[in-house]
Amino acid sequence: MILDNECVFCKIISGELSSNKVYEDESVLAFEDANPQMPHHVLLIPKEHYASVADGVPEVLLGKLLAAAPKVAQICGIDQTGYRICINTGDDARQTVHHLHLHLLGGAKMPINMGAVD
Repeated sequence: MILDNECVFCKIISGELSSNKVYEDESVLAFEDANPQMPHHVLLIPKEHYASVADGVPEVLLGKLLAAAPKVAQICGIDQTGYRICINTGDDARQTVHHLHLHLLGGAKMPINMGAVD
């Protein structure tokens, strides 16, 4: 497993920092966002460090991240009501942690003007 010692998400993966874990498998870790934008705001991250979706992420790993999202939605109880999946890529897209992550948001009616997710 390749981790970046300076990356906050890699520190969560290694156990150096704590998180409110929602889901975990061999490739993916999902935990509650520290600054939630919706009643349910979960981050899904690969257990290997990739700065963004544009960082040569293997297609199989991207598939595993996306496949984990409905599982997390079910755990959160929002699988029947709806949810949004968002990936910010790069500074202009407001990616604040440069470790690939999916935002899974739900638990209430999504605001029409909700664009980028920090």
